[in-house]
Amino acid sequence: MRQGIFKLSMTLGRSPREQPERVKICREMGVTGCVTSPPLEGIGRDQYAAAMRQQQEEWAEVGFSIPVYETMTPTRSQHIRRGTPGRDEELLDFIAAVEAMGQVGIPVLCYNLGAGGARTDWVPTRGGAISSQFDYAESHQESPIDDPQTEEELWDNLTWLLERIIPVAEKANVRMGYHPNDPPISPYRESAQIMVSADAYRRLINIAPSPNNGVTFCQGNFKAMGEDIYSVAREFTEQGKVHFIHYRDVEGTAGTRFTETFHDDGPTDMARMLEIYSRAGFVGPIRPDHAPTMGSEDAETTRGYGMLGKIFAFGYMIGMMQAQNLSYE
Repeated sequence: MRQGIFKLSMTLGRSPREQPERVKICREMGVTGCVTSPPLEGIGRDQYAAAMRQQQEEWAEVGFSIPVYETMTPTRSQHIRRGTPGRDEELLDFIAAVEAMGQVGIPVLCYNLGAGGARTDWVPTRGGAISSQFDYAESHQESPIDDPQTEEELWDNLTWLLERIIPVAEKANVRMGYHPNDPPISPYRESAQIMVSADAYRRLINIAPSPNNGVTFCQGNFKAMGEDIYSVAREFTEQGKVHFIHYRDVEGTAGTRFTETFHDDGPTDMARMLEIYSRAGFVGPIRPDHAPTMGSEDAETTRGYGMLGKIFAFGYMIGMMQAQNLSYE
């Protein structure tokens, strides 16, 4: 099996004009992959490709490519998620977005139909840096999710989507990477969640067997699931199912409490993870994802995406790639 190639990528705005300082720092670090979302609001389906192409051109002018779109879904999906009247129209939007991605050459879509990104607290970590924490017991104090769904309903709705969108992705040559629920626990706020285990991903893969139906391998979430993260990463990568990597670490599990850590300060052997991906032939975007908030940056504002933490994370990640002679660009 050929050695993998990592595309160093960073979550940025839709336009380089939105975050010029972050764009400049990324260029200085040698990071030229822009993780963003498609600019599709307020335009017709026949304009999707032109809008994406214009976005690509804006980023190319400052030296970036767009290797992945990351979004809940590229278009509206409220009815798809709930299986309610109106989902057929939303599906047409979704299909048009994936087709447009294929037309302009954006190869990966990171998506998820569920709630995500919830934390219960901000806590001090090494040296006083501030990191996010999720405490399952504390989460019970939050208000219930409106119109909660059962696991059966969620699987039915996801199956309905996969059976219709994966054939479109195949024709468009777009790889679909489903992101885990974050936090990966069920129930959460009195509603079921389904993408909370490796077995759930095996089920997702089998619903629509295709090279284009796969995983956004968010390390922090798979670790918080309590899975053997090395084994699961190897399994899915060797199957060609990992299309995008979120490279981060947590201490603890979602069923009790977990805290996000610095990339060098958590329980996972992060060098080993990079080796697993590379030796199994992963080719695609990787981003360091969340990191503790450092220095004078404000945790409530940056919410794990402060630039100081990213500078540390990229330096650490690139150093481990170089130490193991792993290929990246």
